Amino acid sequence: MAGDDVAEDGPEFVAGRLLELSVADLALIDRLRLELEPGLNVFTGETGAGKSLLIDALGLAIGARADTSLVRHGAEAARVTALFDRIPEPLIATRELSTGGRSTARLDDEPVTAARLADAAGPLVEIHGQHDQQRLLDERWQRDLLDAYGGHDALRATMAAAVERWRENRALLASLALDPREVTRRLELAEYEANEIAAARLRPGEADETRRRLDAGQHGEAITRGGAALAEALAGEEGSARERVGVAAREAGALARLDPRFDEIGDRLAGLEAELADTASTVRDIAESIDHDPAELERLSERLSTIYGLERRYGDDEAAVIAHGERAAAEAERLRGVDDERANREADDARLLERVAIAAADLSAARATAARRLTDTVDGVLAELGFPRGVFEVALGRRPADEDEAAVEVDGDALGFDATGIDQVVFRLAPNAGEPARPLGRIASGGELSRVALAIKQVLASADDTPVLVFDEIDSGIGGRSADPIGRSLWALARRHQVLCVTHLPQIAAHADTHFRIAKREVDGRTITEVARLDPEARAAELAAMLAGQEAGGGAAALASARELLDRAEAWRARTLAAV
Repeated sequence: MAGDDVAEDGPEFVAGRLLELSVADLALIDRLRLELEPGLNVFTGETGAGKSLLIDALGLAIGARADTSLVRHGAEAARVTALFDRIPEPLIATRELSTGGRSTARLDDEPVTAARLADAAGPLVEIHGQHDQQRLLDERWQRDLLDAYGGHDALRATMAAAVERWRENRALLASLALDPREVTRRLELAEYEANEIAAARLRPGEADETRRRLDAGQHGEAITRGGAALAEALAGEEGSARERVGVAAREAGALARLDPRFDEIGDRLAGLEAELADTASTVRDIAESIDHDPAELERLSERLSTIYGLERRYGDDEAAVIAHGERAAAEAERLRGVDDERANREADDARLLERVAIAAADLSAARATAARRLTDTVDGVLAELGFPRGVFEVALGRRPADEDEAAVEVDGDALGFDATGIDQVVFRLAPNAGEPARPLGRIASGGELSRVALAIKQVLASADDTPVLVFDEIDSGIGGRSADPIGRSLWALARRHQVLCVTHLPQIAAHADTHFRIAKREVDGRTITEVARLDPEARAAELAAMLAGQEAGGGAAALASARELLDRAEAWRARTLAAV
């Protein structure tokens, strides 16, 4: 079991693994900078030294709820920074807690909310502890894990697409569910509006044009008299400006024969004479175009009133009124065909619901097969972790549809459904003989839950892409006989994930790729927590202390037993890698 699915040359590179954790002024931790490695990182140390505090610190860095009581006595704020080796570039997640109760968060040195921090960094780490709510307890997550294990991506996509098409058609069908009297009322209104606007034959800009013509017509006589006088003054027969300029032009021409400098003046006066004649012509055209016929003025006034009335009801200007008329005509056309469209949509509803049923049945059948395989595989791993055979099962259930909801018929049953299918997936455990299996969320023992999570994680290692897995006191409630298989499982799991494990058992610690000892000591009258990475000799001494207790930790027998544990773990790893 433990040798399955392991890399040949040690742990794989894990995108998103935790490179470094820095902590300042958090409870017993004064200043700490911890560099993590790929593979299995194990933390050991005496009770109360702060092992679980490191896990709490990591939780803060990925957006967990802040507890300002963790700020070290005498400090104004606690600070935690986690550096993740994420692709395409590293991610720096920082959380700061103040004694005033304020919590701040940063991503790559940019201020963010705690929720945003959790969205970005949370998916990189999964923490399994005795008192943590785990994603593994969420039955929706259990369903997703089963689908990942079974490779159901295509079936899930087909199901989701079928439901989406059915929902779109159902929404359109609902919009057609109108009372016949309401259809008649809306149709008459749309037809009236469309016909009224069409009959008006509006043109964009017509109101402004009509208003100008009407304003001019109301002063038509005065404009006509004034225009005639202006034209006469500009280009009349006697005494007009044109006549006088013409005389001046001829005089300039005569002078030009005596002095060439008058040539240009003569040309300018000739041009001015022509301009006066053209201006006078324009004035006459304007004066003659003014229509001050009372009947025409009345017609223009009525037209402007019609345009203004349409704009008050249907739009701000002629273009908006015309657009409203086009929409009303389209609505009338749609309402005239509403009965036929409703019939077509109802036929589509039945057809699309049948497609949903087919997709749901296919997905459900695949899940049933995968559930049997996952049950057997996880159960086998749990047996090596000290559980009796037959304790684990992946249970599938189906929910009967309520009376007021749509249903699909599968295997003769009317079932409720959503975009994920018709199945309810529940991971169940029966750790005690004679007791029925219960959902994981109702398991009282945190140690049992941690070991189940470990077994599931190992089996699903290739399907779950969470880079960092954390197990806090996974050995709670178990003895040394079960500890060695747990250590092997953790090591195997760490071939494809970075694993951090807090343990009290030397049998588990012996399988570490990297071993850290956490201890507390007194400095200047204050207790602080320190972390040290152990070399091979220090590892043996630490395991000896764990085997025999701190006082007897240096004894030859305990040290020999510790080295035997390390040698045995090393030999097992060598055999496992050789068998791959």
